[in-house]
Amino acid sequence: MPDANKNYVGGAWTTTETGETLDVVNPADPSEVVARYQQSSSEDATEAVEAAAEAADEWAATPGPERGTVLREAAKILDDKKDELTDELVAEEGKARPEAAGEVQRAIDIFYYYAQKASDLGGNRKSPSAANKDLYTVQEPVGVAALITPWNYPIAIPAWKLAPALATGNAVVLKPASVAPGPAVSLAEALDEAGLPDGVLNVVTGPGSEVANTFVEADEVDAVSFTGSSQVGEMVYDQATDNGKRAQMEMGGKNPTVVASSADPEEAAEIVASGGFGTTGQSCTACSRAIVHEDVYDEFVDALVDQAESIEIGPGNEAEMGPQVSESELEGTLEYIDIAEEEGATLAAGGGQPDDLGDGYYVEPTVFTDVERDYRIAQEEVFGPVVAVIKVGSYEEGVEVANDVDYGLSSSIVTDDHSEAKQFIDDSEAGVVKVNEKTTGLELHVPFGGFKRSSSETWREQGDAGIDFYTISKTVYDSY
Repeated sequence: MPDANKNYVGGAWTTTETGETLDVVNPADPSEVVARYQQSSSEDATEAVEAAAEAADEWAATPGPERGTVLREAAKILDDKKDELTDELVAEEGKARPEAAGEVQRAIDIFYYYAQKASDLGGNRKSPSAANKDLYTVQEPVGVAALITPWNYPIAIPAWKLAPALATGNAVVLKPASVAPGPAVSLAEALDEAGLPDGVLNVVTGPGSEVANTFVEADEVDAVSFTGSSQVGEMVYDQATDNGKRAQMEMGGKNPTVVASSADPEEAAEIVASGGFGTTGQSCTACSRAIVHEDVYDEFVDALVDQAESIEIGPGNEAEMGPQVSESELEGTLEYIDIAEEEGATLAAGGGQPDDLGDGYYVEPTVFTDVERDYRIAQEEVFGPVVAVIKVGSYEEGVEVANDVDYGLSSSIVTDDHSEAKQFIDDSEAGVVKVNEKTTGLELHVPFGGFKRSSSETWREQGDAGIDFYTISKTVYDSY
């Protein structure tokens, strides 16, 4: 059995006081334990918060370029270990290797990006209304930030929260998802090697009921950033804001691609398949609804079924699409497939598990047709490779159906009509809107976040928006 990885608290690698550990299994072969981590308690989480609070002032006083140097060195270390990190991600989360390698590269790029941004921090000078006076603003870190991250992007999401938090001078406590915590621990290893001062980053693995709750409730924590399900995120938001903390929640999605009458059905099917079946459908921005004009519906369905049936399924290092991350995620997807059939949708492709891949958490890329807009398969988030195809008779109906859900994270339209594309940008109730592209895939230097139950609608992530969340502005009137 593998040795247990340790928590990172106060600049030291520590074990939990309980002595308990948690196993992480290979989703492609659940009989294989690939790693072991600390099953931490609330006491361990409290120690991490105390360490961050103790280190916060000194890190905040560190010049921005010096903080950037640490992030840049961490990025170099991650770059040197890219293959090793990719192996770890595939083993714990199950992603196909090209997807895992791309995610690792994104984390590296994020650290380089915010390393440079750290040198640009400061504020703005304004013209005063009288002579012999300076009027300007300065940006200061909020203090201690608690980061709660999910399993589906186990290195990219911790990176896009952690890098701006550190660049702006905050101390951090980080709780990664227990299903795949290894990549977040590897980020801590890189930052430790890069010379990050003790206590500025603290990583504690274990159950959310113990670790995350303690982080959110701690008086020393000033800001909470969460990514995960809407149900949990809404509870975390209430808990954080009730305690007077700045809170940023990025949550679920029910993301549509509208296929217009002018669209090429083959091209549209490729876009939907990539957005719906990539990363095994385990992305909050995954396309789970194809809303298709009746003029191209039949051709689109045929092309999408061909796309689904052509995808090679297997272990992440061998195939185009890997397994779901856990038994519970697999069971959730299979349950929604049963629900869709019970509601009257037609199973056009997939719907089951491959017969030749053992006990891995695999599910076939699945397409449902004859889906009505009020079916659960069309309303509720299905975190797996399942696409519901809904027929509409006009652009206006397509937009109405696209917006008729509780979520608003990402959306797209496939069209050859420029005016229609521009109109969709205005009409879509989503935080990310794309034209002739898949719903998944993000640039690191622009804001990311959703509308409705996809977000707390408070603060965005990534780019300058990430810096805004982790800083607070002070206005200075300086007369002389």
